[in-house]
Amino acid sequence: MPAIDRYLARLIAIPLVSTLVIAIMLFVLDRMLKLFDFVATEGGPVAVVWRMLANLLPEYLGLGIPIGLLLGILLAFRKIATSSELDVMRGVGMSYARMLRVPYAYAIVLAVANFMIVGYVQPRARYNYEGLRFELRTGALGAAIKVGDFTQFGDKMTMRVERSEQKGRHLQGIFVRQQSAPDKWVSVTAQAGEFLATDDPDTIILRLTDGTLIHNDPKFVTPRVLTFTSHDLPIPLPKYESFRTRGSGSNKNMESTLPELAKLGHHAASSVDRLDSRAEFHFRLAELATMFLLPLLAVALGVPPKRSTSALGVFVSVVMIVTYHKINQYAADVAEKGHIDPIIALWVPFALFAALVIWLFYQIAYVPGGQPIAALERVFGGLGKRLRRLLPGPARKAAA
Repeated sequence: MPAIDRYLARLIAIPLVSTLVIAIMLFVLDRMLKLFDFVATEGGPVAVVWRMLANLLPEYLGLGIPIGLLLGILLAFRKIATSSELDVMRGVGMSYARMLRVPYAYAIVLAVANFMIVGYVQPRARYNYEGLRFELRTGALGAAIKVGDFTQFGDKMTMRVERSEQKGRHLQGIFVRQQSAPDKWVSVTAQAGEFLATDDPDTIILRLTDGTLIHNDPKFVTPRVLTFTSHDLPIPLPKYESFRTRGSGSNKNMESTLPELAKLGHHAASSVDRLDSRAEFHFRLAELATMFLLPLLAVALGVPPKRSTSALGVFVSVVMIVTYHKINQYAADVAEKGHIDPIIALWVPFALFAALVIWLFYQIAYVPGGQPIAALERVFGGLGKRLRRLLPGPARKAAA
C-alpha cells in the first residue's frame, strides 16, 4: 500500500473508531437507565441488565457503523483540506477518485460487517432481548426480595425480610405466610434464614433458624404454635409459560434474518405477512446500499471553502443521513400497509438520495471552483443577516 494510502487510512481510523465508540456509549447509557428502572420495577436480578444490553449492541452497531464511517472519512478530508495537504495532493496529480480508494476499502469492510449484523445477528439478539423481558415480567428469572416489602412467590405465598446479605442468599428478620386454602395457612417468623437448592428443580428450601411457626387448619380447634431452632420450609416454584418461538410475535419481521424475510416475502400464508416481510427486506437492503454512498457524501461535504474553517459540512452530513433514514422508515411503514409496492417505496428515495450525493461529489471533483459547502455557507450567512435585522438594537449587537 502506498504511503499516502496508509496516511489516509490512519486519518480515517481515529475519528471512525472514536465516533463509533461514542455513539454506542450514548445509546447504551440512555437505555441502561431505562433498563435498570424496568428491572427494579419487575423485581429481577440486576445482572440481567448487562445481558439485555449485550443483546442490544447489534442494533446499536447497525446504527453506529454508517455514522462512524461517514464522520471518519469527512473529518479526515476536512483535516487535510484545512492544513493544505489536500492542495499538495491535488498538485501532484491525485484526483478525488484516486483518493477514494482508502475510504471505499473501509466502506466495503464495514458494509460486509453491517450486512452480517443486520442480516443475521441483530434479529436473533432482538429475540433474546424480548425473551429476557418476558422472563422478567413473569418472574422466571427469579424475583429479587426487596427489603422491607412484601414479596409474592406465586399466588399462595408472601414473604417479608428486614435485611438481605450475600445477594439475597442469607436473610434476617423473616416473615412468611403460606396459604393453601381459605382456612388453611402457615405463618412463620424467624431471626434468620437461607435458600437451599434441592434435587427437584421446581422446589427450593427456605431453612429458617430461631423462630415461631403458627399452623391453622379447619381440623384444629385452635391454631398450633411451634417454637423451633431450625425448620425447613419447602417453597414450590410457580410454573411459567414458555416464551414464544422466534418470528411468531408482533415483531416477527424484526426477528427474521434476511433469507427468512426473502422466503416469507414469497411464501407467507397471508398477503399482509408477505407485504410486511418484503418491506422489511427492502428496508434493510436500502440501508446497507446507502453505505456505498457515504464516502462520496463525506468528501463532498468534508472539504470547506478556501480560508474557511467552518464545520457546517459535519452538521449537514449528519442531518442528511438521519433524514434519509427517517424517510426510509416512513416508506417501509407505508409499504407494510399496502399503499405502495415496497420496491418503489424504498428504492425511489434511494435513487433520489444517490443522485443528490453523486451531484455533490461531481461538483467538488470535476467542476472548476465547485464547492457545495460554499453555497451552503452563503445561504446560512444570508439567513443569519436577516435574523439579525429582525432583532432589537442591543440584541443585534450581542448577536454580532
